[in-house]
Amino acid sequence: MKKILLFFTVFLLTLSVKSQPAAVRKTVKSVFTLTTFNKDGSLHASGHGIFVSADGQAVSTWTPFVGADHAVVIDADGKQYTVETIIGANELYDVCKFTINARTLPATLAPSPASGTTYLMHGSNAKVEARPYNIGRVEKFMNRYNYYVFSQNAPENLTGSPFVNAQGQVIGLLQRSKKSGEAYATDARLAADLKANAFSLNDPVLRTCAIRTALPEQQDQALLTIMMTGETVDSLKRQAYIDDFISRFPKAVEGYSAKGMSYVDAGRYAEADKVMQTALERADKKDEAHAEYAKVILQKQRYHADKPFAPWSLDKALDEARKAEAINPLDIYRHQQAQIIYAQGRYQEALNSFLALTKSSIRGGELFYEAAQCKTMLKAPDTEVMALLDSAVAACPKPLSAIAAPYVLARGMAFDTQGQYRLALKDYNLYDSLMQGRPLSADFYYLRYKCETRSRQYLQALNDIARAIITSPAEPTYYAEMASLSLRVRRNDDAEKAARRCTELAPDYADGHLLLGMALLELGRKEEARTALLKAKELGDKRADEYLAKL
Repeated sequence: MKKILLFFTVFLLTLSVKSQPAAVRKTVKSVFTLTTFNKDGSLHASGHGIFVSADGQAVSTWTPFVGADHAVVIDADGKQYTVETIIGANELYDVCKFTINARTLPATLAPSPASGTTYLMHGSNAKVEARPYNIGRVEKFMNRYNYYVFSQNAPENLTGSPFVNAQGQVIGLLQRSKKSGEAYATDARLAADLKANAFSLNDPVLRTCAIRTALPEQQDQALLTIMMTGETVDSLKRQAYIDDFISRFPKAVEGYSAKGMSYVDAGRYAEADKVMQTALERADKKDEAHAEYAKVILQKQRYHADKPFAPWSLDKALDEARKAEAINPLDIYRHQQAQIIYAQGRYQEALNSFLALTKSSIRGGELFYEAAQCKTMLKAPDTEVMALLDSAVAACPKPLSAIAAPYVLARGMAFDTQGQYRLALKDYNLYDSLMQGRPLSADFYYLRYKCETRSRQYLQALNDIARAIITSPAEPTYYAEMASLSLRVRRNDDAEKAARRCTELAPDYADGHLLLGMALLELGRKEEARTALLKAKELGDKRADEYLAKL
């Protein structure tokens, strides 16, 4: 009897599948299986989805990607492809859009809400399964999309499979309640409409998956993404972004420039040169290609001058910059030439060029700042240097913003060097204010700490050396400075803690042991002080004898 019932059930299911419209069965050609993996290659999660374009764009549920390192899809023909990029994801509705590198057959998405019976599609070209599901209710959201709740529960292993109407149009992807097993689906159009933008790179939802985000479709947005990758992704991912940009925008010079710069940083100069030669061949704007070529060469000559590469020199960079100006006589190309001339050490000639450009269309703080650098190298009087630094700040838009910050800091450092500590602190504090909300370096806090100490503003100095320690907690010098100033203001307990931490970080740093001995001596712990001072003496600090004599 059981065998008869089992046969009858299979017969009905087979009959149901075969009786579906051809359009319904055809949809399976757009269905795939998704598998995500951990970094060690172990299985992370699995699901299903559909292709929504002919060039490899696909949608699925987002959950399998959360915490995953990489993923693959297997299409209805059994072919496997690697997931290349994530275009976007909606965590609330658990959908995402991604790409593979293949030509694909897209499913047709339903333009209006479905009702009555739909079919849950899965399987392969060799074995198509279509299970009928009744829609319990439809809810509208975002004024455009539909949210479906079905009357039946859903099997656990089919999440992400498409629901289709009688015309074979996909209405949504299967989602399943873990508690009740209830089946529901978010409109597939929501996932298909997802787009990458310049800030996808830092999207907290997308960052839960290690697969890189897709470049935006617009060139300016894609270029902004490339610029942002310099600080947020590893070198391999950055190279993938750059290659993607070049492939998508082969006539834009920015992609070649970014790739050339990355090769320079890696010491691969011949490859950088080849990339920039390609830019000259392909770029629409030849003047920009010559200027970017000059920029890449200048980068190498400035920061890797100790590693010779015969075809490149500052003369070559200058020649490329002049070719750019010959094609398009812009002030920015004359500015680039002045910068190269400065790098060649021809400071008077560079000064003349920078000053001339302050009367041009690109007048700004940078030109006055660069002229001040020339004056410094020419050993001009301090008053002339300060006048140019004042002009650099004055040339910035009002009210002052972070644009003016580098020139304010440079002026403060100039005041500091001249012993005008009050004026220096005024600029340091202004710089801090202009950079509000942006991380400041330990070097800056240490610089201001030294100035505050010279001005006898000890409380402010203690705060800044503490900030330097927080920013760079492994630098022993900062702990030594904290201990020294704490001793000066009679904070002996703080001095002892800072000095002890200094000796832990740098056991062979004599200053740390000397300061520890001084702090312990002030605290009346003479035997411990003796041990620390003897260690300082052993490390060559002759000042230890003075304090040992007091024991």
